[in-house]
Amino acid sequence: MRLIYPVLAQIFWTFVVITMAGRFRVAALRAREVTIKQVALSNDAWPERVKAFGNNMSNQFETPILFYVLVGIAIYVGATGWGMVAVAWGYVVTRVAHTFIHTGANNVLIRFRVFVTGMFLLIAMWAGIVLKLAAMG
Repeated sequence: MRLIYPVLAQIFWTFVVITMAGRFRVAALRAREVTIKQVALSNDAWPERVKAFGNNMSNQFETPILFYVLVGIAIYVGATGWGMVAVAWGYVVTRVAHTFIHTGANNVLIRFRVFVTGMFLLIAMWAGIVLKLAAMG
């Protein structure tokens, strides 16, 4: 059950990012920085800040999919110890950090390092599941 909490936190963070992206889009439309016609088929016309939130929103549906699947498998096979929970929370922390970097100063090198850290944490989750399965015979 402990693995449910990082999943709920990641889902909550996705809701936060979606909400922020929507707020920035509405604000840009109200400020007449863009028109609906300009953005109806392409995101190119949005101001940079709006693009950053939109891109980050899309990111919440990329590697987090692996996270959700890995947590589901971990629960199914019983790989739910404190190590797995810590790694799962670590992954969520990297996603939150990635959002702040991406929508803030957007230092691509630091953002990439945070992304890679998150990927290593997903690989660690996968390895924990494989080791659990191997131990089960």
